[in-house]
Amino acid sequence: MSLTTSKYIEVDSGVELCVQDVGKGEPIVFVPGFTFTGEVFSHQVEYFSKTNRVLVVDPRSHGRSTISVHGNDYITHGTDLGKVLEELDVKDATLVGWSFGCFTVWEYGKQFGFDSVKSMVLIDMPPKSLSTNEEDWIEGTLDDIASIYTSSLRNPQGQRTFIMDYITQVMVQRELTEEELAWLVDESLKTPYYIAANLFASGMFSDYREEARKASQAVPTLTVVAEHWADQAKATMNRVAPESKLEVLGGHMMFWEHSEKFNQILSKFLQ
Repeated sequence: MSLTTSKYIEVDSGVELCVQDVGKGEPIVFVPGFTFTGEVFSHQVEYFSKTNRVLVVDPRSHGRSTISVHGNDYITHGTDLGKVLEELDVKDATLVGWSFGCFTVWEYGKQFGFDSVKSMVLIDMPPKSLSTNEEDWIEGTLDDIASIYTSSLRNPQGQRTFIMDYITQVMVQRELTEEELAWLVDESLKTPYYIAANLFASGMFSDYREEARKASQAVPTLTVVAEHWADQAKATMNRVAPESKLEVLGGHMMFWEHSEKFNQILSKFLQ
């Protein structure tokens, strides 16, 4: 994230969000997922800033934004996003959320409506993370999720091991270089483990099915899902938000690993 294009927006007393703001044209706003920073969207910034105004948000307690002991949940993140867009006079925007960042985007729609939204893009996140229905698209079994919360996110070492495993097993399909893996882990670990645990619980117990339905009816929406759970994702989204366009590509971080294909998909949708 370039210092020359970074802005700091106060969203709460003593809490500032770092926002990269580059380019001119119709705005596209990118929101990263669980503990990650706006740096992951570097390929999108480079590509779309040639034709659009591109804004990339480091959410509260992520990246260069203020580490806060309060507000580490997706209801607050939705409120924060609204304040950022108002302060920077962003209107008719395409909101792009990745992973838990989708919750921020859906929560924004819930709180503020869609008058300032042109379209929405949701990258690889079921609108409800947990379910007792085996046919639903979910993040994992209750036992697996509970184990992550009660064991992995209890200390820095556990957080580091969890995020390394998630990156190599779910996020990226190819083998990463040592430098790439170290960079991704470092970006994630900018959020302390005790805050990561709060965010994890908030995301896992979120249910944005109604917001996903309303969003898909109010504005054009695109859902991009990873290949490993495409069938379940398609079936779930056909029930929850059948109006949403759906594309399948790569792993959980397909916009980074397969950036050219992803950028083409997003360009086509925007047109």
